[in-house]
Amino acid sequence: MEENNKNKSAIHIMSLVLGIISITTALFWYITLPTGILAIVLGVKSSIKTGSKIGKAGMITGIVGLSLFAFLYIGMILIMVLANM
Repeated sequence: MEENNKNKSAIHIMSLVLGIISITTALFWYITLPTGILAIVLGVKSSIKTGSKIGKAGMITGIVGLSLFAFLYIGMILIMVLANM
């Protein structure tokens, strides 16, 4: 049985898991920022190295997690500023 070397890498799975974690923990900046950035970096790396669709999905979930984080915190800041006017 012949094994393919590109299937041995687990970078694409780590990227997807970190992206999902960054989405689910969008309110906690100390978890969302590192997991989202790592998901994007690992997703790009696995997408270039193996052409994995799971890696691309991990990259997209990382971007969604960071975007959700940014929108939530910008919204909170705007609400606090407008409440003080």
